[in-house]
Amino acid sequence: MAQILVVDDSSTVRDAVAEFLRKNNLDVVVAVDGKDGLSKLKNDSGIKLIVSDVNMPNMDGLTMVEKIRGELGNTSVNVIMLTTESSPSLKERGKAAGIKGWIVKPFKGDVVLESIKKLLV
Repeated sequence: MAQILVVDDSSTVRDAVAEFLRKNNLDVVVAVDGKDGLSKLKNDSGIKLIVSDVNMPNMDGLTMVEKIRGELGNTSVNVIMLTTESSPSLKERGKAAGIKGWIVKPFKGDVVLESIKKLLV
């Protein structure tokens, strides 16, 4: 069972984030888009944190979070968005869905590592 689910359609970003987290002794599973992320969450009850992109094919990150909260009724998993998006309307939509953080790419792991660890407790 993984602690963290990394969801990004860019294999470069997905792999870099997952590798950084693994090097810091965290258990990670990855997903290629929101649809895949939703499926992985359904099948792994150990996931406590999701780090997700917003813009992805098949299902975007915000829709995925809305489905996690609504359809799955899961309000306990923490979510951080990792994206190039900085639109106030998207941030408001994310806040309404219960997103705990909004990180603008590029991912600077050392800067956010302690915050990530706090969300796993």
